Amino acid sequence: MVLTPFAAGWFLLAVIPLGVWATYTDLSRLKIPNYVTDGLALAYVVIGFFVLPFDVLLWGIGQFIIVLLAVFVLNILRLLSGGDGKFIAASAPYIAVSDLTLVLIIFSASLLAAFVTHRLVRASPLRKLVPNWASWTSGKRFPMGFPLSMTLITYLVIVWQNG
Repeated sequence: MVLTPFAAGWFLLAVIPLGVWATYTDLSRLKIPNYVTDGLALAYVVIGFFVLPFDVLLWGIGQFIIVLLAVFVLNILRLLSGGDGKFIAASAPYIAVSDLTLVLIIFSASLLAAFVTHRLVRASPLRKLVPNWASWTSGKRFPMGFPLSMTLITYLVIVWQNG
């Protein structure tokens, strides 16, 4: 599967607001709502129908199913939360398998940036701007919706800009 810059640009219209909302809800409540992940999956199918060849669209749906099964197992083993797993599965169709190394590099950088930013803000006076966010007092739990959203959006922007 190859994602074209044209398709990536159209996908960004749906992914940016959903990713920002996933980040906000995960930081504030440590939850990624089902409607966010449902929206990601629906946007792929609806927008993809118009901007992708049919075989590429079907391959993406196949990726979604495979990744959903994998994250389901990881959730059963308590290695991944349900919301994070659903977000990963809903993001899978957008990513070309040939770009997996790039996505892992983006994710690594996003995870590091999100973790450092979260911990710095949590320890600073900026925390007082949103004192009731659940992620401030969650102990070792970390809102993975933040780096996961950052990863998907960054990947699509890179594909879109490299056209």
